Amino acid sequence: MLLIDGFDALDALDLGATCGATTPGYSVVAVGVFDGVHLGHQRLLHQLLEMASGLQGLPTVVTFANHPESLLRGAAPPLLVSVPHRLRLLRRAGVQRLVLLRFEPRLMHLTAREFAARVLQKALRARGLLLGYDSALGKDREGTPQRFRELGGEFGFEVRTGMPFEVDGRPVSSTLIRAAIGSGDLAQANRLLGRWPGALGQVVRGDARGRTLGFPTANVLPQAAVLPPPGVYAVEALLDGNVHLAVANLGRRPTFGGHGEAPVLEVHLLDFDGDLYGRPLELCFRQFLRPELRFADAGALAAQIAADVARARACLSA
Repeated sequence: MLLIDGFDALDALDLGATCGATTPGYSVVAVGVFDGVHLGHQRLLHQLLEMASGLQGLPTVVTFANHPESLLRGAAPPLLVSVPHRLRLLRRAGVQRLVLLRFEPRLMHLTAREFAARVLQKALRARGLLLGYDSALGKDREGTPQRFRELGGEFGFEVRTGMPFEVDGRPVSSTLIRAAIGSGDLAQANRLLGRWPGALGQVVRGDARGRTLGFPTANVLPQAAVLPPPGVYAVEALLDGNVHLAVANLGRRPTFGGHGEAPVLEVHLLDFDGDLYGRPLELCFRQFLRPELRFADAGALAAQIAADVARARACLSA
């Protein structure tokens, strides 16, 4: 996947010169935050791939490093997944060209016509634009699907509109998923996301207590994301394209006096022996096992971890 990072890089882009014979020099574009890449986004991305195939352009997404509401309203909801995690999910969905922009005043003040001319026609050589059913791009939100159809006639790109994806009669939204994850309803989050909720983070060095207890853990520094409530979870860990069964503790480690510190995410990969330091680890929270507890001593904690591992193995192997 080609990543075009920033508005200046987009302005300097020359697809006609950089694309070879096997890579289309044209784009079919979808624009949005795509927070969580949930089922509604996945439907839109599937439409994007079909549209790109028909118009002979590369499926391209323009997304934002910060939520537009942070500038438009002065505050934005927490993102369901970090930006690197979102890019990973978009790549898995088949996006082949990705433009990552920071939503800033010069972008916010572009009129729909300027966006069509500068971004879609000049930079991306768009043959098609796919908009969400409730999209409104550009200055003063004037870039409705109808307005872009007018501009598409002028600049030579086709415009289509996606439809909402509903679960239980309600359109799937990041707001609903955020509430489900925050309340610990992993099953509902899974229904809306089309996958188990998770996090992506780098493995950092910890205090090695897990190894002394007989259960070595990877201390994961999750990038900004919505996480479920503290506790012990059966999880799947994705490492180098391989899925490992695992058990994770999300919390403050009260047995070792960590009441006031920021939550820590510790993961024990079952049947794994290897060095994880500095490597990215993607987690999927599958089932809540128990709340975080304070134990009398390390021996009692080790016995409980053994029971947690057995429960996680049974849950994930079912």
